Amino acid sequence: MNRTIVSLATVGLLVGCGVPKSQLDAKAMEAENLRRQYGDESEKAKSLEEKVAKLSAELEAAQKERSKSDEALAASEARTRELQKKVEELSALNESLAQSKDKLEKARAELEKKSEQYESLAKSLKDEINAGKIELSELKGRMVVKMKDKILFSSGSVKINPEGQAALAKVAEALKDVPGKLVRVEGHTDDDPTDPKGPFPSNWELSTTRALAVVKLLQDKGVPADKLSAVGYGQFHPIASNRTAQGKSQNRRIEIVLAPEDQAPGTKTKAASR
Repeated sequence: MNRTIVSLATVGLLVGCGVPKSQLDAKAMEAENLRRQYGDESEKAKSLEEKVAKLSAELEAAQKERSKSDEALAASEARTRELQKKVEELSALNESLAQSKDKLEKARAELEKKSEQYESLAKSLKDEINAGKIELSELKGRMVVKMKDKILFSSGSVKINPEGQAALAKVAEALKDVPGKLVRVEGHTDDDPTDPKGPFPSNWELSTTRALAVVKLLQDKGVPADKLSAVGYGQFHPIASNRTAQGKSQNRRIEIVLAPEDQAPGTKTKAASR
């Protein structure tokens, strides 16, 4: 509006100065065109400013999103590294457990492995084992022939009865051919006390005397005397509870233990003297 007034004032001034009308019209037209161009440029500039502002806002939002994405990516990578570490730790633990399991399996197999001597002895005593007169076990090379005392002895007696003699004869026959082993006879009782005024004042005497009776019979049946020994444990090594009749029956037993010859008394002394 101001520019139009200026332009008209200029035209009036020019008319007053005697400038031709055609020239004045041309100048007015030029002035009008300049005014329109200025308006158009102003609109364009305003539009460009709005676009720049919009683009700046979009760029700022994009940068914020990028920042969030970078943070999320960094967090994701950190989580991935953490999970990878846990996977590696679990893999190592799994491998360790597998090795431990393998060792345990080998150890179990070794424990359960029966020696040729065991198999031979079990074959020789098959009938007695099947009849329940004898139990045979082996652990780490230590064989045990277990016999209940009722098969060997009458209640309170130390004399081996006929059924027990027959069973021990079969045991002696099998033991004669087992090389490199000592034969230790162990007597065990339940916790019922003996008569202090009787021939066996305590279970020590009773269990030891019964073990000696078995040793003598095995010797008579051909087991070398230098491999034999007897020991009485009384009621102090039970394998079942003494609170029941069944448990007491299991605790009253004779165990014939086959141990390595290097465990013989004086073995180390003899070796050292050489």
